[in-house]
Amino acid sequence: MSAPTLNQYLAQAQVSVPLQHLLLQVSVACKSISAAIGKGALAGILGQAGSDNIQGEEQKKLDVISNDIVLAAGVNSGSIAGLASEEMDDIFPLPDGTPLGDYLMLFDPLDGSSNIDVNVSVGTIFSILKKPLTAQSVITTADFLQAGSQQVCAGYAVYGPSTLLVLTLGNGVDCFTLDREIGEFVLTQRGMTIPTDTKEFAINMSNMRFWESPVRRYVDEMVAGKTSVRGKDFNMRWVASMVADVHRILTRGGIFMYPYDLKDPSKAGKLRLMYEANPMSFIVEQAGGASTTGRERILDLQPTGLHQRVPVILGSKNEVDLVTSYHHE
Repeated sequence: MSAPTLNQYLAQAQVSVPLQHLLLQVSVACKSISAAIGKGALAGILGQAGSDNIQGEEQKKLDVISNDIVLAAGVNSGSIAGLASEEMDDIFPLPDGTPLGDYLMLFDPLDGSSNIDVNVSVGTIFSILKKPLTAQSVITTADFLQAGSQQVCAGYAVYGPSTLLVLTLGNGVDCFTLDREIGEFVLTQRGMTIPTDTKEFAINMSNMRFWESPVRRYVDEMVAGKTSVRGKDFNMRWVASMVADVHRILTRGGIFMYPYDLKDPSKAGKLRLMYEANPMSFIVEQAGGASTTGRERILDLQPTGLHQRVPVILGSKNEVDLVTSYHHE
C-alpha cells in the first residue's frame, strides 16, 4: 500500500473538517513558498524589501511575499477566526464578509530568512489554537494569548534539498515530503522521536561573553569533552535557521539553545514565544524531547504579548534537563 498523501492522512486521523481545510491550505502555501524560493534570483525575489518588521529587523523580499501567501491561505481555508504573523505589528483583520471559523493561527512565514541569499535551508513555522469560547464576533489580541499547552496543532516546513512538512496534532510527530511530480505532500516518516542523549549542541558561540553562568558552565563542560565531568566529546552544529537546527535534532538528536543573555537585559530572549518557541516546543515534546527557558517549561508560559520573546533550550531530554538543573542550583 502506498504512503498516504497529507489529505488522506488527515482524513484517516479523523481531524475535524475545518482543521483539515486549514492544514491543506497551509500546505498549499508551503508549496508556493517552496516554488518561489526554488526560483531564487531568476524571479528577482532575493535581497532586501526596504522595510522593517515589528522587531525592527530588515525584511527580505521573500519575507513579505511569504507573509502574504500564508495570510491568503488562512483566509481561503474558511476555518480561521484570526491570524497573527511575526512580520506584522498587530493581528490581521479578516476581510469583510469572511466567515468566522473555529481556529486562530500564528506563524513565522520565513524563519531563517537571513540565509536566503546564501542558499541555506529556511522554513515556515505555524501554531494553531482553538478560538476561545468567550470570543465574540470580533477577535482581539487577548484571544491569541493562550499558553502553548493549548495548541491543537503545530508544524513547520523546511525548504532545503527537498521540501518537508513536519506536523503534530498532539499525538506524535510525522513528516511529509513534497513529491514535485504529483504536487502533493506524502507521508515519509511516522512517529519521529528525539534520542534522550546526544553528542551535538547548537548555540551561537559569539554570544558567550553575555551568557549567564549556568549556560556557560554547561557549554564549557561540553567543549572540554572527555576531559570534563561529561566524559565524552561533543560536536557543535549551528545553522542560524531555527527550522533547520530543530529538524536536525528531530532527525538525529541534539540540543538547541538560544538562552537569555546580558547583551540586552531588556529582552528576555531572542526568539518569539508565539511564533517560534511554542510551536517548536510542542513538536519537540511530542517527539519525546524537552523544551524550557532554562528555568521553566515553555508550554506552561502564559503569554503577555503577541511578540513576547523568551529564552529557548530544547532537544534531547537528558541534556535539556541537565542545563535546566544548573539554573536551579
